[in-house]
Amino acid sequence: MSRLTHIDAQGRARMVDVSAKPATSREASAEGLVRMSPETRLLALSETGKKGDVRAVAEVAGVMAAKRTAELIPLCHPLTLTKVEVTVEPHEAGLAVAARVKTNGPTGVEMEALTAVSVACLTIYDMLKAAERGMSIDAVRLLEKSGGASGDWTRK
Repeated sequence: MSRLTHIDAQGRARMVDVSAKPATSREASAEGLVRMSPETRLLALSETGKKGDVRAVAEVAGVMAAKRTAELIPLCHPLTLTKVEVTVEPHEAGLAVAARVKTNGPTGVEMEALTAVSVACLTIYDMLKAAERGMSIDAVRLLEKSGGASGDWTRK
């Protein structure tokens, strides 16, 4: 296992110094699933809930979250994101969330993609909890990343 970059020689947490790293094109995608009953899924897709269009609100919440990742995750760098795309689609078990994030910078956007998915899933839960409190948020995970010194990675 390689050395943890957010821990210094004395074992203290630190923000990694990326000032000498070149800006390169970087991209990451992530996914998650909000499990719910078929009735709740139909309610979400009907766009008639008390709080509005569940899918549209969750997609916007995911974009907003990606842009604020450095404020939520203590050692993340603030990045200029060049693209954030969040989608919420019907899934046999509920609603599937996907995010794709791009930047041209000195560090990757994996955390931004994961944050976008996580907050979109939480938004779905918030908007539908009056109908079903037993929903669960599952399988939030990185699917792929590209760019940077560590190269490309794809989930198998």
